[in-house]
Amino acid sequence: MKKNKVYIETYGCQMNVADSELVMSILLDKGYELTKNLKEANVVLLNTCSVRDNAEQRIYGRLGNIKSVKSGEPNVVVGILGCMAERLRENLIEKNKIVNLVVGPDEYRNLPEYLDEAFSGGKGIGVRLSRTETYDDIIPYREGGLSAWISVMRGCDKFCTYCVVPYTRGRERSRTLFSVVNEVKTLSRRGFREVTLLGQNVNSYKDKENDFADLLAAVARVDRKMRIRFTTSHPQDLSDKLLYTIAENSNVCNYIHLPVQSGSDRILELMNRTYTIEHYLKLIERARKIIPGVSFSTDIIAGFPTETEEDHLATLDVLKTVRYDGAFMFKYSPREGTKAYKMNDDVPEDVKGRRLKEIIDLQQKISFEKNQELLGGEEVVLVEGESRKSSEYFAGRTDTNKVTIFPASDSYKTGDYIKVKINRATSATLFGDVVEKISPDFFEIQKTA
Repeated sequence: MKKNKVYIETYGCQMNVADSELVMSILLDKGYELTKNLKEANVVLLNTCSVRDNAEQRIYGRLGNIKSVKSGEPNVVVGILGCMAERLRENLIEKNKIVNLVVGPDEYRNLPEYLDEAFSGGKGIGVRLSRTETYDDIIPYREGGLSAWISVMRGCDKFCTYCVVPYTRGRERSRTLFSVVNEVKTLSRRGFREVTLLGQNVNSYKDKENDFADLLAAVARVDRKMRIRFTTSHPQDLSDKLLYTIAENSNVCNYIHLPVQSGSDRILELMNRTYTIEHYLKLIERARKIIPGVSFSTDIIAGFPTETEEDHLATLDVLKTVRYDGAFMFKYSPREGTKAYKMNDDVPEDVKGRRLKEIIDLQQKISFEKNQELLGGEEVVLVEGESRKSSEYFAGRTDTNKVTIFPASDSYKTGDYIKVKINRATSATLFGDVVEKISPDFFEIQKTA
């Protein structure tokens, strides 16, 4: 009997990448095969994002492309997974005749049954949210590699007024510390050299008496040669205990993604961010005292409803004060179903665009200046493979998450740690020459408690 072949495309955040690996594991267990060729598949799944409107528009555009494939193969099942499935289930099924299947983030366990329904000529729809589903017992499907994303919790309880996540991914619930540590052990045995612990707000992780700092420490102890990263932190919940855990564990990277969203207390209150800029800046200062050399990135929204020029200038002031290593910067995009959607989106598009450009220009200038400070110094880099632009160069990242380019050589390979002397830098990338390959016990003799 010929097996069904599944083709999956993933859009949006790292959480969706992790979810696609869950979906692949579930379907493989039910006898499906995976393919990277769209034309070979009789199941086409798009794992979607609803955070911004342009993410959803990309999916609608992609469905238009897939329509030509399905017109020649009417038995192909096309499914929408993820946040967009949860948010727009009726629209996707009723208006897009090409879509046979709509399954939200908490219903992946039942995906094989929904596929059976779709193959039988029905519409497979599973969009219920759960207060308990963590997929704790499912090992995600991962091909061999260097880095892995591990979802340690799902959902969010913060209800920021602009954000759809609590409505598309439900309330917070955490995996057990035991299951996460076991997954990391498996990855270590397979030769993975970096894991990123994922959650909409990892600081809210809770498994009985264990908080996120306890989880981070336990994961770090599994394999000191394995780098540990995490995302995303919420400023309200970033604790000294977590900062000391980062400082005390040699393989936990000195990098924190800490979204600020706006530099205006008034706008932050409208966003329901539950902190002030004063509190935020004290966190930054505290982290820099506890973790020498820590780097920060952030998220910023330009043009939130009622944002004035004064509010915008306050955001620029925060950039100048903190001097982030990098930032993800976007224009405000109203999302139906959120509290902010009911506010008057009164900042004109041209003003949003101008403010966003000023934010981007300033951040690029700061990133460039910070990278120039590294010239002549040495950085520890995990070799990730060939550079995108040339096989004559390799690429990797520093502990502080900076992409680094250096000459290729037979003396080191993907997964090795090396020291690179930095001799040139742009706002986004470091360039240098390899000084030495690092001993496997390097991390055992670094940071001390």
